[in-house]
Amino acid sequence: MLLRKLTYFLILLVVLTGGTAGAQNPLITNQFSADPSARVFNGRVYVYPSHDILATKERGRLGWFCMEDYHVFSSANLTDWTDHGVIVTQNKVPWVKPDSYSMWAPDCVFRNGKYYFYFPTTPKDTTVSKGFTVGVAVADKPTGPFVPQLLPIKGVRGIDPNVFIDKDGQAYLYWSQGNIYGAKLKENMLELASEPITLGELPTKGLKEGPYMLERNGTYYLTYPHVENKIERLEYATGTSPLGPFKVQGVIMDEFTGCWTNHHSIINFQNQWYLFYHHNDLSPNFDKARSIRLDSLFFEPNGNIRKVMPTLRGAGLTDARQKIQLDRYSRLSSTGASIAFLDTANTFQGWKTDFASSLGWVQYNGVAFGKKALKTVTLRVQAAAGATVQLRADGPTGPVLALVTVPKGGQWQEVKAPLSAFRAGTHGLYVAPKTTTPVAIDWVRFE
Repeated sequence: MLLRKLTYFLILLVVLTGGTAGAQNPLITNQFSADPSARVFNGRVYVYPSHDILATKERGRLGWFCMEDYHVFSSANLTDWTDHGVIVTQNKVPWVKPDSYSMWAPDCVFRNGKYYFYFPTTPKDTTVSKGFTVGVAVADKPTGPFVPQLLPIKGVRGIDPNVFIDKDGQAYLYWSQGNIYGAKLKENMLELASEPITLGELPTKGLKEGPYMLERNGTYYLTYPHVENKIERLEYATGTSPLGPFKVQGVIMDEFTGCWTNHHSIINFQNQWYLFYHHNDLSPNFDKARSIRLDSLFFEPNGNIRKVMPTLRGAGLTDARQKIQLDRYSRLSSTGASIAFLDTANTFQGWKTDFASSLGWVQYNGVAFGKKALKTVTLRVQAAAGATVQLRADGPTGPVLALVTVPKGGQWQEVKAPLSAFRAGTHGLYVAPKTTTPVAIDWVRFE
């Protein structure tokens, strides 16, 4: 179940418009995505997730994870995400078993003018490894084209590669196979420079995987998903060197009901820390089809990580001229309003906000109205018996921006109305029906 008690931190960024897809949580809504590895390259955020697809009798294993390729997405503002397409696919990597559908959680780093993309999967030559191993593809740009190496990294057996480059220039590779392992990388980023070691001092009970290393103020944070009870939660341990020893400190994110896995990365972007993770928002009945998310992350004065509460709103501002998806709310009334899929047979169409009565309301914070006056508002709306919808700035007592009369009709329609007031700058958007008849809203957009 999605949490209603939401916390989020608004960042004042320039919101770009154009050929990008706008989204909050989940970030990507036209395909399944999981295990997000987020990186900042040249002032832009790039996310390298795994790509869940639904298995069939002909491909993959029914009822299990099924992944055959990787996409990369990027954003300048954490709100508008561009899909740069497929960068690596299983049947174009020389050493990969072509029908394994096991292109699991990856990572990507920049070093010496090149981008190195690390990915785990199953080799076709079992003398190399009887289980997963890790390969590398190299590119001149963060979006590729990436050229896979002819063989995987020797001496690595496992999944979830993560690369960390320390301040002295030494690179480290981390991965998991029941436990979490680490080793130094050579300057070429393609070979181990030391024997792998098991990173001890971590919980001995329950599966540990998905390592992600970061350094802040001289402290090294080893973060990882861990099954303490029945499903994964995100935890962290700290040390004074990249290979430990480490001391377990606490939980970054609690177990997320409905999805057995969680997998994450942490970045600092424009002086704010962010946690990228995943949940099965677009596939609530099958947790092997997941979707990536992000929320703000904060450090306490003593260096501890404040526990992150997952939100629908995510982070970033939404341009008022774009479609504002009210279902990714900041606040929702306890009665009279609910969120549902537009089409349960095609969840990629997204969600709608259903108002059962005039008691229902929804508030969406962080809308950038800009300085130039906007004159109209358009709602994609459905109301069989007709309805009147009010839009206010900032909350239930804020100035009325518009009253929108929705004609009777069982089909979705776009209804435009003039604004009675305009508020420049960044505001919350409060939406509620004035009438008692049911009404559903897909999105709101100002012009």
